[in-house]
Amino acid sequence: MTRVTTASPKNWNKPTISPLVGLLLGILILLICLVYSVTLGTAEIPLYKILQSLIAFDGSYEHLVIQTVRLPRSLVALLVGSSLAVAGALMQGLTRNPLADPGILGIESGAALAVVTTIFVFGSSSVNVLTMVAFLGAGVTAILVYLLGSLGKGGATPLNLTVAGAALTALISALTTAILIVSQRTLEEIRFWLAGSLAGRDFNILLSALPFVVIGLLVAFVVGRQITTMSLGEDVAQGLGQNKILVKIITFVSVVLLAGSSVSLAGPIGFIGLIVPQIVKFYIKADYRWILPYSAVVGATLLLIADVAARVLLKPQELPVGVMTALVGAPFFVYLAKSKVKR
Repeated sequence: MTRVTTASPKNWNKPTISPLVGLLLGILILLICLVYSVTLGTAEIPLYKILQSLIAFDGSYEHLVIQTVRLPRSLVALLVGSSLAVAGALMQGLTRNPLADPGILGIESGAALAVVTTIFVFGSSSVNVLTMVAFLGAGVTAILVYLLGSLGKGGATPLNLTVAGAALTALISALTTAILIVSQRTLEEIRFWLAGSLAGRDFNILLSALPFVVIGLLVAFVVGRQITTMSLGEDVAQGLGQNKILVKIITFVSVVLLAGSSVSLAGPIGFIGLIVPQIVKFYIKADYRWILPYSAVVGATLLLIADVAARVLLKPQELPVGVMTALVGAPFFVYLAKSKVKR
């Protein structure tokens, strides 16, 4: 007689391999993509030259290209991708909204409008000033979206937040466009940046935003357990003794730091925060202690791949990386809207 065994329901959603092993494998893939991104360019530079530029910089043409152009650009892609992905995962977990994303809910647009307005009024400003302005714009927009979403029937439901974010994004985009039409100077300064671009980034820009990105990521990882509880519902979280207000404030600070830093580094790049958490959840179902670090690694990898594609698709011309993420993200958004939100 053949004995039939069935898996316990509590094990159905568990990964077949250890989450730590999967994370380490993801980091390895990320490093391979990073090395390939650095090697890519009009000038053929062998791998050993790249290693030499890191260990013993000699001021040669190849070393200068690597240190001033390729390596900063690749590292900015890594930071922006991980920041947007973690911000999206935090927002989806806290609001229980599968469509939550810094771009779709208008946070990136708010940061971009703040930067455009600053340049329009005061002219070119320092990187540090634009970074702080981006934080302010992201924070104000996040508060407005939540308040508008709370006015609808049922309060701040996923659908209400999505509609409020879409409406506010349309308004902010119209204001941004109006400023750029009025001021040709402002348009010339930031038109490529507005489409989401990693071109022309150097170590000064990278280092100016790095502390904010690091703080935002650390804060996100610290509240991973609390986000897991909040994703089960506010009533459940309150029943388990969770301080909902404190968790929301901490999460808000982390999202603003991550989204504001990303916009100041590379402009508004959409859909990374939407796509990546959903990809990660195919493997890690509900534990945000793992979803957040996985999102950081997968987001960085995805944006590096998108930037490589933006550079080689119309070579020697280059597309803004925001165009590449939109080509993939827009159909994915439609899929989520038809499946998860409807369900």
